[in-house]
Parts: sequence; C-alpha cells; structure tokens
Amino acid sequence: MDIKAQIMDESAMMRSLARITHEIIEKNRGCENIVLVGVKRRGVPLAQILAANLKKFEGADVPVGYVDISLYRDDLTEITELPRSSGCFFPVDVKGKTVIIVDDVIYTGRTARAALEAVFANGRPRCVQLAVLVDRGHRELPLRPDYVGKNVPTSKEEVIKVEVESVDGRNGVSLGNT
Repeated sequence: MDIKAQIMDESAMMRSLARITHEIIEKNRGCENIVLVGVKRRGVPLAQILAANLKKFEGADVPVGYVDISLYRDDLTEITELPRSSGCFFPVDVKGKTVIIVDDVIYTGRTARAALEAVFANGRPRCVQLAVLVDRGHRELPLRPDYVGKNVPTSKEEVIKVEVESVDGRNGVSLGNT
C-alpha cells in the first residue's frame, strides 16, 4: 500500500476509542448486560480496549468475545474457494444481552452483515449495536454503525489501514492507494 496520509496517530486513536466508550455508556445507560464482540482480526483488540475503558470509566467487567466471519461472508467464492474459520467465541450467553460488534473499518457493510449472522447463530440478543473506528462510506447494504471513531470519505481505489499494537506493533490509521 502506498501511504498518502496518516489519519490518526496513537493518541488520536485512543481519544476516539475513549469517546466511543463514553457514547456506549450514555446510549446504554451504563454497562449492564453488554457483551463486546470483536471481528477478527483488528476488531478484537479494539473491543479489548473498549472493555478496558469501560472498566476504567465505570468499574464494569464487560465480557469480550470474537467472531470470525469468514464462513458467513456472502462473497466467499470471490475471496477463496475453501474458506478457513477459527470460529467464534462468546464468553457468555448472548440471549437477552446488548451485543456490540466492534470492527476497525466499515466499508460496504458486508463484514458487518456477516458478523450479525455469526452473532445470531449463537443466540438471540436483546439488541445488537455496531462500533467502528473508521467509516469510509461506499455502503452496499443498508447498515449504519451506532458508534464511529472517525468518518473518512474515500474513493473506491483508496484503502484505510488500521494498525493495532497487538497485531501490527503500533497503533494508528493511515490512508493509501492499493
């Protein structure tokens, strides 16, 4: 990827995640019955940061799970003939809970749709919300995140690259060309 601009450095990224955390608390009137579910790969560490923030701000231990959406994609044959899945992990029963799906970037909405299917395959939550660090537009499905760290209008030829410490060795968001 040819990097054109840095969208967020580490401190901007952490400020956005702190703001999202406060929005989650406000919208849900606290943290009771919330389950965070990160979309593998980078959604998982972002969900863990949100959980740490909820602990810091509210003193609440919010469970964090993950979904691997590869088997729920509607474009599998475009990605690979034989999808690999490392599965899903839900630390608690999602029935009756508020599940917040956490992902790094929302683009077409197909990943969010697949994550919804993975959640509902594991139970029926009271409601599902979506938190993303970056919304780059170009939706192909009628999905809208509840919580957005930053809106970054892009062309379809551009790429948003989110880096998280546990996966990439640093935190930040950049914009580039393929």
